[in-house]
Amino acid sequence: MSNLNVKIGLEVHVQITSLKSKLFCSCSSEYRGKPPNTNVCPTCLGLPGALPVVNIEAVKAALMVALALKCTISDVLVFSRKHYFYPDLVKNYQISQYDGIGSVAIARNGLMTINVDGKTKPIRIRRINIEEDPGKIIYPTGSLLTSKYTLIDYNRSGIPLLEIVSEPDLTNPKEARIFIDKLRSILEHIGLVNPELEGSIRVDANISLEGGSRVEVKNISSSKDVERALTYEIIRQSKALEHGEVIRRETRHWDDLKKVTISARVKELEEDYRYFPDPDLPPFKISKELIEETASKLPELPDQRVERFMKTYGLSEYLANVLVSEKGLADYFEDCVKICGEPESIGNIIVNDLKRWIDELDLSIYEAIRLFPQKDLCQLVDLLNKNVINIKILKEIIPRALKSGKSASTIVYEEGYVDISDEDVLLKIIDEVIRENPKAVGDALTNPKAINYLVGQVMRKSKGRANPELTNKLLIKRLNELSRASSNAN
Repeated sequence: MSNLNVKIGLEVHVQITSLKSKLFCSCSSEYRGKPPNTNVCPTCLGLPGALPVVNIEAVKAALMVALALKCTISDVLVFSRKHYFYPDLVKNYQISQYDGIGSVAIARNGLMTINVDGKTKPIRIRRINIEEDPGKIIYPTGSLLTSKYTLIDYNRSGIPLLEIVSEPDLTNPKEARIFIDKLRSILEHIGLVNPELEGSIRVDANISLEGGSRVEVKNISSSKDVERALTYEIIRQSKALEHGEVIRRETRHWDDLKKVTISARVKELEEDYRYFPDPDLPPFKISKELIEETASKLPELPDQRVERFMKTYGLSEYLANVLVSEKGLADYFEDCVKICGEPESIGNIIVNDLKRWIDELDLSIYEAIRLFPQKDLCQLVDLLNKNVINIKILKEIIPRALKSGKSASTIVYEEGYVDISDEDVLLKIIDEVIRENPKAVGDALTNPKAINYLVGQVMRKSKGRANPELTNKLLIKRLNELSRASSNAN
């Protein structure tokens, strides 16, 4: 895969979930969980005579994202009609924005830097559009391919969207995943998007291999699936090219159950959409004062937070970047440090243990916090410092807490995870290990490094509860006694 000339550009559709109403009408933006087709009005249904009115808060949100992504902001706000027929698009056109004659995107020519394997890489942002979300197509009896019929819920129609389009600067699926994760972190830090809400961030990925045409994979719902879908496409397209097949320009859908892409239709060209300025939404000037007002409200962004974590808490660049990759993770870290200090220990445990199990159990950071709150991690660190538990036990308790929902202290005391630091108890276990492993004992008497095997056997017998430092000290003591006894016998 590394030898292929791959170009990837992303179109990220972001719902501005912080807003209370839709983009062009006063219908509530909280459509999730509502009965189908009840959160609608003549405007978002596109009925004759209904006129749209711009939600100015959506414009401010777009400006904030544009500033965060270092974009050039347009002097004027222009909405265009993007014409295409699809059953979820009730008007047969979408109110969006377009870079062309008489039209302009609200922001262009931005830049975002990602960190890939310890190296920074700039990714250019082509443009940011404000547009309305279409309705939602539902396949009640299966998937796109298998459902016997299709339903459409227009409750989502008109929800404020930002379309953030990158240049094709990404060269592999991993970079694409990192780009989405970084963008999500920026949007969370700004406070405009709750990525926990279904459908709040959706990605259309454009990919081309040398010798083939550009293929678009639509409606991917997570950064992990972006990586999976692009990996699948690279393999599919490269095999097709090897067999002399033509990669045609098309739109495909990602089936997140089967983990494959499915051909949907021949890809439309720009002119097919027949863009023209929306006559119901006259252009209006974006004033310098509005931009300055928005800039004054811009919060600390991820790159700034990484720098602060390194300076204030003494964290490595790696730890700081991983923690700030998700706002919830960074907030969790700072909350823990406020409770119990020890930023380096807390940071290492979160990154190397907690995050690993969050990923493995497919939890969100917010689900994990509910199951393993900040006070629990601080209790474990306190027990570790008091030698009640050891680091191995701490690592075992985190997944148990995430799986069971029990508090960390309950698991420690009720399930027998207390560290064994009683010398008499440890010596009994050590003596058993010495009796059962005469060859290993002989090796340890001549090679000090061989003692590690015996330490491991003590940990196994004690189910990980033996204090490692004390175990090592007592084993050396016992081996020295055996060595002296052997010398005296000779």
